[in-house]
Amino acid sequence: MLLDAEESQLVLVDYQERLMPAIADGEAVLANARRLAQAARLLDVPVWGTEQNPSRLGPNDAALRAACRRTLAKMQFGAVEEGLGEWLRPAPRPAQGGNARSLPRHLQKPAQPAAPERPAIVLAGCEAHVCLLQTALQLIEDEFDVWVVTDACGSRTDRNRDAAFDRLAGAGAELVTTEMVVFEWARTAEHPDFKELLALVK
Repeated sequence: MLLDAEESQLVLVDYQERLMPAIADGEAVLANARRLAQAARLLDVPVWGTEQNPSRLGPNDAALRAACRRTLAKMQFGAVEEGLGEWLRPAPRPAQGGNARSLPRHLQKPAQPAAPERPAIVLAGCEAHVCLLQTALQLIEDEFDVWVVTDACGSRTDRNRDAAFDRLAGAGAELVTTEMVVFEWARTAEHPDFKELLALVK
C-alpha cells in the first residue's frame, strides 16, 4: 500500500498558462506539481505531461514541461484514448525471428525480458473534475494503480475539485498529498537524495 519509486510514473495534466490563473489556489497547486516533478527527477521516476487544446490554452508551465519525457497534445478530456496509455505501458518486445525451438537448447537465445512495468501512476493536474478525473478513470479501467495527488490538483471552484476527489476515491484511486508521495518514494532518511527531497517540501 506504499508507493514505490521504481514502480511509479508521474503524469502531470494540463498545467497550462492560460488555465492556471483561473484555478482556485492555483499558485499552491502549481508549486506542488513542481515539487513532484523535481522529486521524480531525483528518483528517476518517468514524468509525462498532457496539454488540453494547447493552441487555445497555451503550453504547460515551462518548468513542468522541461521535466517531462514527452507532452501529449490532446483534444479529448481524457488523455488515455489519445495515446497516453501506450506511453505508460510500452509494447512488448517482438519475438526473435526464426524457429528457435528447432535448435538444440544450448544454441537457443534466451527470451528477451519484458520492459519493466511501472503500474503505479501518480497523477496530478487541472481541472480536477474534468481532464484529471476522466484520465484517472480511464487509467483505472485499464488496470493501472492510480494515486491522485490532491494538493497538486485544482479546479476553478473547490466544490468541483472536491466532487472529483469523492468520485475518484469511490472508483478506487488512492488520494495522497505531495509530501506523502515524496516520503514514500524516498522510504528512508538514509536515502542518498534525502536532503534534497526534504528541501523540496520544507
